[in-house]
Amino acid sequence: MRRSRIRIKIPDAEADAVYHCISRTVNGERILDDTAKEILRRQIWQIADFCGVIVLTYAIMDNHFHVLVKIPKKSAVSDVELLRRYRVLYPKPTSHQPADISDIESQLKTDGPSAAAWRKRQLALMGDISVFMKFLKQRFSIWFNKTHARFGTLWAERFKSVLVDPSSRIVRIMAAYIDLNPIRAGIVSDPKNYRFCGYGEAVAGGKNAQTGITHAIANPQSDAPPSWKTIHADYRRTVIGAGAAPRANKAAITEKLLEKTMRENGRLPVTTVLRCRIRYFTDGAVLGGQVFVAQQLTRYRRLTGRRRRATPRPLPLLCDWSDAEPANTAPLKNACEFTSLRALRKRIFG
Repeated sequence: MRRSRIRIKIPDAEADAVYHCISRTVNGERILDDTAKEILRRQIWQIADFCGVIVLTYAIMDNHFHVLVKIPKKSAVSDVELLRRYRVLYPKPTSHQPADISDIESQLKTDGPSAAAWRKRQLALMGDISVFMKFLKQRFSIWFNKTHARFGTLWAERFKSVLVDPSSRIVRIMAAYIDLNPIRAGIVSDPKNYRFCGYGEAVAGGKNAQTGITHAIANPQSDAPPSWKTIHADYRRTVIGAGAAPRANKAAITEKLLEKTMRENGRLPVTTVLRCRIRYFTDGAVLGGQVFVAQQLTRYRRLTGRRRRATPRPLPLLCDWSDAEPANTAPLKNACEFTSLRALRKRIFG
């Protein structure tokens, strides 16, 4: 019997939340060519703008995509902003949204029952990771099926998601892990040369991507975010590092060597480990510090009444995760602070 997935979400009224989401095509078929990737890239930004969420980074591959999304804490949205977001998604009437924007503006001025109903419908589509992913996958499926004269489902199943501790150190590591997808796939030797990932787009001058990476690694407590030049130099040390050059068409080291190092209580640089597939980053339910993971498990049990046997588990002592931090950041107290909720029944690496 297939093991059911835990999907843990932070209510938008409580706090900001960060999610790593992954979706794969049916049968893992490699059907996303460069044109399809470009359309999906544009739709990611378009739908994020409409839904009021922040894309920190992403990676679009031949048969799946990753996106790291921040859901801001719920706040009031004015009619002016609602109309702006509506224009982003529906610049002109469609069969699904036949109303012209001028008609909606007139409706809102009356502030009657119809205006209240419209506001409620729009707000229901905003500030929720499940709605964002559903909207994105549906929109792209419609374009893909129409363009390729096909019908039926495009995506294999519901998207996978990992709730990520919003602290900058954890988000930074997850963002780098996502941006390194094209290296793990042997497509490029440097993610800046891959146009369908957040880092590659940011280096090429994409303002949305630069803003996303800045949100991912900058200290949210600072009065003013650093310049992109400073952010780029800082983030590149996490993504590339020193002495982590991969072999041709391969990850920097093999999964067997990773497992051997773990068994022998060895240590490797974070930048080396991130170049291999780590299933805690894609198949866990929650990833972060011990306190954060324990809090999410307690909330999950309280809301659902389900007393699952899942317990927070420290990640393998394979590296010092604080190596990914800039020099002026306090390091993790110990490696065990990096914790996952979901115990894996499959290989950790590969």
